Amino acid sequence: MLPAKQIAIAQGVADPERIAWQAGLLACFGSGTIELVTAFFAHHLLRVTPRAALLATLSGIGLGFLALGFTLQIYARPLVGLTTLVAVFIVYFGRVEFVGRLPGSLVVLAIGTLLSWLSGIAPVGTDPAGLLGFYAPVPAFGETWLALRGGQLLPYLSIIVPMGLLSAISSLQNLESAAAAGDNYPARPSLVANGLGTIAAASFGAPFPTSIYIGHPALKAVGARAGYSTLTGVAVTVMCLTGAFALAAWAIPPDAGIAIIVWIGIVITAQAFEATPKAQMPAVAVGMIPGLIAWTTLVTKTSWRAAGYGRAAGLELSPALVDAAHANNLFVDGGFALEQGFIYSAMILAAMTVHILKRQFTKAAVWTFSASVLSALGLMHSWQFTPGDTVVYIPLLEQLSTDRAPMTLAELVPAWEYAVAYGIVSILLLAAPWVTTPVEGS
Repeated sequence: MLPAKQIAIAQGVADPERIAWQAGLLACFGSGTIELVTAFFAHHLLRVTPRAALLATLSGIGLGFLALGFTLQIYARPLVGLTTLVAVFIVYFGRVEFVGRLPGSLVVLAIGTLLSWLSGIAPVGTDPAGLLGFYAPVPAFGETWLALRGGQLLPYLSIIVPMGLLSAISSLQNLESAAAAGDNYPARPSLVANGLGTIAAASFGAPFPTSIYIGHPALKAVGARAGYSTLTGVAVTVMCLTGAFALAAWAIPPDAGIAIIVWIGIVITAQAFEATPKAQMPAVAVGMIPGLIAWTTLVTKTSWRAAGYGRAAGLELSPALVDAAHANNLFVDGGFALEQGFIYSAMILAAMTVHILKRQFTKAAVWTFSASVLSALGLMHSWQFTPGDTVVYIPLLEQLSTDRAPMTLAELVPAWEYAVAYGIVSILLLAAPWVTTPVEGS
């Protein structure tokens, strides 16, 4: 949405925020459509993918984006953060209940909210009580249609396509996480429901896609069942229709509840090891690396933006900044590459490692060859600079969707080095049975 807004501003459009919103609706609609289509063959991918590969990817996300990310905030505001974190550990790791069987999460949230008010963290912003009322849903089909007619689809296919595919892959990983916790949900109806939910969201003005729950084992551990999902849906609907979200955000700062998110991230990470055979645990560790690097790269770029990059004149993310990082032995461009499509990278590297551990070198080669193809298509490791960020770059889609002059092969495949490297690795794996022998006793 930000690039759409920036382009609209550059073109002198009167309402750039609306253009950005329309682009977000279109992206959301496209993402839901892609997940809806993939629902009809996704179960085949589940059948051939080792559990360790699916869970390792989630564990990298859980440890990086949930646990580590919010732990920084906990230690920035320890009065609220540490108190609620230990309270969460007491209830859920200690497997105890509060007197009167009060829900643990509710008690933690109450403690966090009270401490936030006493320490001055809350309230957040101005009192929104005057905004409470009834807000009927307003269809936004026309806005999506305007985005299509305005030519906003083709320029952003390079973002919409990988977003939709990543959403489908993430859904499968969450389904496998639920299966590892003892709850098997069929892939097709689950992805169909999620795809339709995302399309419905876009149709009523939300640029944010829906998602199958991440953290199923953690939610199950605290007693959540089908009723939890139903009550959550009812509560969110009521808050949306009444404007109560604004009141909740004013009265209850994020600090009050982030300890619960940290705990969920820890449980997701632990499950990846608990539900994986001991011999395949190295594959889990390998699969966690891309997610952790993606989070670290995000933190790095956020720090640069906080220092003015992308906003102040003369301060832009550029190859010169990468060279300066290299001079300090920080190969941040490796993070930029791994960040793009890191969910694919994590799953493929973990699956490859599982098959290598089992000496199934041909199967491992199939996974690395898929990485070569994805890299050549631009779905992995293909990126470009913007003034304040690095983003996915798929020139092949750009070439097909615009009238620009034909590109050279190197221009069409900016991640060609990765595609070639994965190809070489595939050959090495295919040759392994012929040039190696098992170590005696292993």
